[in-house]
Amino acid sequence: MNFKDVDVAIIGTGTSGMSAYRAAKQHTNSIALIEAGAYGTTCARVGCMPSKLLIAAAEAAHNAHKADVFGVTVGDIKIDGNKVLERVRRERDRFVGFVLESVEGFDVNHKINGYAKFVDDNTLLIDDHTQIKAKRIVIATGSRPHFADIFYEAGERLLINDDVFELETLPRSLAVFGPGVIGLELGQALSRLGVEVKVFGRSGSLGGIQDDSIKEVAKATFAQEFELDLESELKNLRKIETGVEIEYINHQGQSITESFEYVLAATGRRANLDNLNLELTNLVLDSRGTPRFDAKTMQTSCDHIFIAGDANAVLPLLHEAADEGKIAGDNAGRYPDVEMGLRRAGIAIAFTDPQIASMGLTLSQIKQAYEDNYAVGEVSFVGQGRSRVMAKNQGVLKVYADKHSGEFLGAEMFGPAAEHVAHLLSWAIQQKLTVSEILDMPFYHPVIEEGVRTAFRDLNTRLTLSLNTDKTTK
Repeated sequence: MNFKDVDVAIIGTGTSGMSAYRAAKQHTNSIALIEAGAYGTTCARVGCMPSKLLIAAAEAAHNAHKADVFGVTVGDIKIDGNKVLERVRRERDRFVGFVLESVEGFDVNHKINGYAKFVDDNTLLIDDHTQIKAKRIVIATGSRPHFADIFYEAGERLLINDDVFELETLPRSLAVFGPGVIGLELGQALSRLGVEVKVFGRSGSLGGIQDDSIKEVAKATFAQEFELDLESELKNLRKIETGVEIEYINHQGQSITESFEYVLAATGRRANLDNLNLELTNLVLDSRGTPRFDAKTMQTSCDHIFIAGDANAVLPLLHEAADEGKIAGDNAGRYPDVEMGLRRAGIAIAFTDPQIASMGLTLSQIKQAYEDNYAVGEVSFVGQGRSRVMAKNQGVLKVYADKHSGEFLGAEMFGPAAEHVAHLLSWAIQQKLTVSEILDMPFYHPVIEEGVRTAFRDLNTRLTLSLNTDKTTK
């Protein structure tokens, strides 16, 4: 058994763990960086990068199929699944390589391989070979796909998002369980590449969209490409010779049995905390077994222990993991002089087509904080100039503001170029701009952002009406 005393121990070398390491190293060189698996982030290996590569291939196929709307005739379109997935893996490995190069630059004396478990608040056991006494600890263990046991009945026909990119060729058919970001992105991409896809949900949710009218537009739009049943109940699942047979109750209450070559379980992710022996610490845990923490400092109830990234089960997004890791690592390094870190305006994007985006406060957060004291502006992209030029005229944007101050609070969008619009609007939110200040900004013609201006003009009108109503009632 090896014994080691360090100032800071960091468990995990994903996005948040690497960010924590760099930040902590600004304060101390006495660090243990612990990793049980292969180096390389979830994003690079099995998440955002390979999925976007698959989506890019799907967009190429979709654009070829839809070229006739512009008077362009494309010849016989053939999709070579082997070549599609070969490129996905080749480019994915390139991105992973960049991450590995970064890790290789870390001090070899800091890196320890193995699974970490808590012995007490300051002691970690790494497999059966090393015991670490750490003055401060950062938990950055990430997350993994989570699904019900019934899906194991599919055997080798069960896929999680990690597996999709390792397929040698595209499947003939696929049942996707979970209409969240992962399920929708992969489901639509595979559908556009010629796979027969059906997406199943239970609660009626879709891509995290909170506004009901936007959700209905998104549902109708996606249904033009692949089947959805967002209020179904899975009753039975069994492996058969040709794939998987699924028995479910559909949204109309009918019992249906269908078969698919593969099943994709995209029902959520689970923080990698269950094997850390947290019960041996004095950490206060919530109902899910996640340590309670301060989002501004990443400090837990044990003030020398910090938690960051997917491990805290709040915002499983790369940019949030990087920010949280930096805050946690900085505070672990400077402890006990803990400081509040920079938390940016919220931004989340699903790379479907049209894209889904949420910026700033969500609709539920606005309702909770402002009750009836907020106004809503909106625009449909059906008639928006630039969107129609590109034949991308689908979707809706809604923007929200404080009725009294006019401050822009948040937005939700299902529409073209949402990934770009989301950045502009999240910057405006972080700067605490009012609706009138946003309308004073330049808008070029013809661009999709003119639709954004239309939404804010609508919001400004509603704010004016609201203020006039308040004056009248007084």
